[in-house]
Amino acid sequence: MKVYKFGGASVKDADGVRNVVDIINSIDERVFVIISAMGKTTNALEGVLESFYNDQKEEALAKLQTIMDNHNKILANLYGYPYIPKKILFFYQELENIITVHDPSNRRYEMWYDLIVSYGELLSTAIISDYMKSREISNRWIDMRTCFVTNNRYKDANIDIQTSSKRLLKIVNSSSEPVLIGQGFIGATLDGVTTTIGREGSDYSAAVAGAILNAASVSIWKDVDGILNGDPKIFKDAQLIPELTYVDAIELAYSGAQIIHPKTMKPLQNKNIPLYVKCFLDKNKPGSVIKKDIEKPIDVPIYILKHKQILMTIAPKDLSFVLEEKFADIFTTLQKHHVKTNLIQSSAVNLSLCIDYTRYLDEIEKEFEAAGYSVISRPNMELLTIRGFIEEQAEQFETAEEVYLTQRTKQILRVVRTAGQKA
Repeated sequence: MKVYKFGGASVKDADGVRNVVDIINSIDERVFVIISAMGKTTNALEGVLESFYNDQKEEALAKLQTIMDNHNKILANLYGYPYIPKKILFFYQELENIITVHDPSNRRYEMWYDLIVSYGELLSTAIISDYMKSREISNRWIDMRTCFVTNNRYKDANIDIQTSSKRLLKIVNSSSEPVLIGQGFIGATLDGVTTTIGREGSDYSAAVAGAILNAASVSIWKDVDGILNGDPKIFKDAQLIPELTYVDAIELAYSGAQIIHPKTMKPLQNKNIPLYVKCFLDKNKPGSVIKKDIEKPIDVPIYILKHKQILMTIAPKDLSFVLEEKFADIFTTLQKHHVKTNLIQSSAVNLSLCIDYTRYLDEIEKEFEAAGYSVISRPNMELLTIRGFIEEQAEQFETAEEVYLTQRTKQILRVVRTAGQKA
């Protein structure tokens, strides 16, 4: 068995759905397919959530209607006439009920996020499964909320692989269909509450499925030729990296590379399963492969730009103690609010942190102030990481305008700067 994962860009419209189905249908062995929400559906559902959470229900319903219209348009294009499968109608009704019936104040934002945003994947996979059946391609649609058991860290849950293995294997082994279709990004707690495993978490879903099923390989299909040494939309002359080791990929993911989700590599490394990154625009291109050993080490600089960052500088209001003694308290506060720290730099009396954007910034600042710290936060920042930089590049980026903080080792340069600077 092989595992294929398709992102939202691959199924953004009817032509994309047809292309994905053609790729799946060309496989001469059994395949487990993980699919993301269509196009920008996740972003659109986040908009629905914001309106709902602010108790603007009419606005939330209007935004939901736009999402439904977009999916109905894709369906009509696929079939040549207006048609909505029963499963899709059921999901539409569930979303409408959430908005109209429930009080947003009775749950935390993150719980509502997981419940509402998860429907993007449910809709996309249901559409593709139904369309494949219309083309007489035998397949089974699987609700991954019944397979992937997670903790209750909403919006960034971790999958319990041991418990999930029993559930997924039971379903797969009882199925005869050559194609199995499941959602990326979503799971559920033991008591059935929907969770998500972080933005871009569909890669991780595919990796976990591959490890559980002892897949021959996992392939992630993107709109680029493979793994490049930089985002081609930002960095000119980006080059293909044909091979990487698991360690290379983990380090790139940790630095913020968007091509691979940070949690993806470990399940594959444990089972020594190769990960291919292929181009859905041309399935015949070789792409890139991540595996245990490679013939030639990476010999080009790798550029990673992480957006939506906040530079936070924390200092004690007096100098009566060494700041290191309070590190545990500081990071416990950030952990409580599910904030990811991407860079740390300290001096004798202050601590600078580059963190992901958080809606709880004001609350975090107040907690630090109450604990005896002064806090300066600079939103609208970005973190540039260059692995394998040359000295000329270091000078260029370190001396650029609007650079607030730099770090470097022998191989890695990291720069925190105002967003929107020239790459």
